[in-house]
Amino acid sequence: MSTSTETPRVDPALAAGNFKQVADYVPTHFALQVEAGVATITLNRPERKNPLTFDSYAELRDFFGQLKYATDVKAVVVTGAGGNFCSGGDVHEIIGPLVRLKAPELLAFTRMTGDLVKAMRACPQPIIAAVDGVCAGAGAIVAMSSDMRIGTARSKTAFLFNRVGLAGCDMGACAILPRIIGQGRASELLYTGRSLGGEEGERWGFFNRLASPEEVLAVAQALAADLVAGPTFANGITKTMLHQEWAMTLEQAIEAEAQAQAICMLTEDFSRAYHAFVAKQKPKFEGN
Repeated sequence: MSTSTETPRVDPALAAGNFKQVADYVPTHFALQVEAGVATITLNRPERKNPLTFDSYAELRDFFGQLKYATDVKAVVVTGAGGNFCSGGDVHEIIGPLVRLKAPELLAFTRMTGDLVKAMRACPQPIIAAVDGVCAGAGAIVAMSSDMRIGTARSKTAFLFNRVGLAGCDMGACAILPRIIGQGRASELLYTGRSLGGEEGERWGFFNRLASPEEVLAVAQALAADLVAGPTFANGITKTMLHQEWAMTLEQAIEAEAQAQAICMLTEDFSRAYHAFVAKQKPKFEGN
């Protein structure tokens, strides 16, 4: 019987194009660990508070884009090294070059950064951000674009685009942030660029919970492991519907959920849950 991390036994031609393992991938611009179905991505430039560059944006975009084909990853944790999450776009490697570019090149850049968010929202795996310390600019967007966020009391999240003369409407912030914390609170953060502290972020609903700096990554990984132990195919459907229903009427959403749930009722996990209930046992889900 296949496990949740094995490549399904399908025609080799179909598997080659649609089922892949990413554990052996060695990234250039971030660190990656895949263990027991959980991929931990670490932004790893601690001496600069883990800023993003043109290259790291592109590699993260491509990696998240490939996760839809991954058979060995069922949940993702994103974190930063050295006590900070991410300080945003690197001032010297991104901001400096941008002021010298013309409109076509600038649009290519802003579309690339937006494509990272789209890839994070489109991959079926739930993403958990483990946020400590500085979480600013594009770093705040990466945390926002995750499905859940574990923070610390000392974390400082800032959508500081207006502090550098830009609009707060960056990488989907005006669409996603109000859905997490509400329109008024999102407006305050995007108009002022002020930092949102960890305890305030938990009260506002930006953080699902807080942990100590020493434990924040472990708490996020434990939550990811709980999700991996659940019905991962159904979790992917849940993420898809949470995202797609933003643009649906209530009637369309109810019909879409009816179709999605009917598909989930065809899975072995649904049958396993029933038989485990009858036997008064805990179901062991396998993601199929």
